[in-house]
Amino acid sequence: MADEQFGPVEFMVIGVPVTGIPDAVVDEVVRLVEADVVDVLDITYVAVDDDGEATIVELEDIDHPALSALDVGGAGLAGEEDLLDVAASLGTGSAAIVLLVEHTWARSFLAAIRDTEAEILMTERIPAEVVNEIVRLGDLED
Repeated sequence: MADEQFGPVEFMVIGVPVTGIPDAVVDEVVRLVEADVVDVLDITYVAVDDDGEATIVELEDIDHPALSALDVGGAGLAGEEDLLDVAASLGTGSAAIVLLVEHTWARSFLAAIRDTEAEILMTERIPAEVVNEIVRLGDLED
């Protein structure tokens, strides 16, 4: 794995019901992996009960057949401190999944940049909600 060139990796926290990870979310993660858009490097379920007690469940202990079938290449990459920070940011009686996903679509693009001695000078992720709001407001002004 030392010679492998990764694409960008994103640390995502997705709020989910305390009853568990919705099947639609799992299905979409699996679809994106199968389409080679992303690789899932780590998945962790984090919940905070009504008393403020945090529970952290690693992938191998998450009871979901589709998630268990994923070939996760970096289980444990989300460190305990990161997961405790996520738990601290959640309100009582809430839950989230922490996903570390590699954007595999970018591997060849980054290789082309590296091979031509070009360099990425800046990247910034703009949340979909922000882009959609800007577009919506732009439509109102026309």
